[in-house]
Amino acid sequence: MAKAKEIIIQESVEELQKYLRKASCQTIKKRIKMLIVIKKRAPEMLSKNELAKLCKCNHNSINSWRRFYLNGGMDAIMQHKWTGTKSKHLSEEQHQQMAEKLSDPFNGLVGYKELLSWVESEFDISIKYTTLYEYTRRNFKTKLKVSRKSHLKKNQDDLTAFKKNS
Repeated sequence: MAKAKEIIIQESVEELQKYLRKASCQTIKKRIKMLIVIKKRAPEMLSKNELAKLCKCNHNSINSWRRFYLNGGMDAIMQHKWTGTKSKHLSEEQHQQMAEKLSDPFNGLVGYKELLSWVESEFDISIKYTTLYEYTRRNFKTKLKVSRKSHLKKNQDDLTAFKKNS
């Protein structure tokens, strides 16, 4: 069995507790909790598997977090490189035009493939089907091919005349 990696934590437990209160997300909090566990068990060296059990996370995460601390200290532990949501694929003007097209009951769009071809021809951009699908679901609450109760151009007078003759 391999020897446990020796890590000496420079900060005190109180300082680590302050960092823990300032942490912005759960992953960073878990990293700091790992450092607190290492600091509290200072003379004894814990393996990555023992630390993983104590911190209730994967041993590969423990390994990378220890490497972060050894290479960059607390600054590396407190940072993350997550970018969040993707930038908008369509401008505000394009978004508005699509909203008008989707809200028009006489537009004749049958499905997302037809909407995709309309977007590509109207805005002269290339966008993936799944991206457009997610965008319209998120922004316009659209659904895929919902059947209508009756035809939009149906004449109500003809309908009542038909029902009377039946």
